Amino acid sequence: MLKKVSPILWTEQLEETVEFYSHILLFECDALDLKEGWAKMRKGEAVIMLGLPNDHLPFKKPHFTGSIYLYTNNVVSEWDLVKDLVNVCYPLEKFSYGMWEFGIFDNNGYLLQFGQAIDI
Repeated sequence: MLKKVSPILWTEQLEETVEFYSHILLFECDALDLKEGWAKMRKGEAVIMLGLPNDHLPFKKPHFTGSIYLYTNNVVSEWDLVKDLVNVCYPLEKFSYGMWEFGIFDNNGYLLQFGQAIDI
C-alpha cells in the first residue's frame, strides 16, 4: 500500500528555490544538503523535494508536463499570502467541479495549484 507521494523538482538554483519555498510559500526546510544537492520542504503534511539535476537523465531546464496540486483548508489565506509575490497562472476562482483554487508558478516555472473543496 502506498502512503504518500513526494515529488522531486529538479533545479539548477537549489538555494534560490529553497528560499522561494521558505520565504514566499512559508514551507519549512526539513533538510538541506548543498554538497549532495537536495532539500526537503514541508508545509503541514505536504512535502516537496528539491534536487540538483543528476547524471541519470539529461537536463536542459526545469520542465514538468503537469502541475503539483496542494490541498489546503484555507485557500483564501494561501492566496492572500502569495498573490502579489509570484507569477500567477490563474487567480483564486471557484470551479464547477467543487474546488476553490488558484495557480502560480514557482521560481523555476513549475505550476503549483492550491485548492480547497467547496460544496457545489
